[in-house]
Amino acid sequence: MPLRVLLHAPTAGALERGRANARNLQRARPDAEILLIAIANADAVAAALAAPDADTNDCLRLCANTLRNRQLHNHRGLAEVAAAVETLALLQTEGWCYIRA
Repeated sequence: MPLRVLLHAPTAGALERGRANARNLQRARPDAEILLIAIANADAVAAALAAPDADTNDCLRLCANTLRNRQLHNHRGLAEVAAAVETLALLQTEGWCYIRA
């Protein structure tokens, strides 16, 4: 069974830590499935849009609710989920390991 890790980044600082966690995990376990969810505080979503990271953008998911509520535009075309809270819950029911960055 592959290692499936869900990194939750609700703030700009957590996004930075989550990106570092994702890079470290990619090196340690290249077969791991990793998702980095930016949710809750718009700071993480705004930080992801302001400072892209080529190493982790593929595993990043922005909360569409946060984008809409904070009137942010996903001009970078990063992947989105409709509601990050729903995605976090559903992935955990599917066996993903939850880590808050």
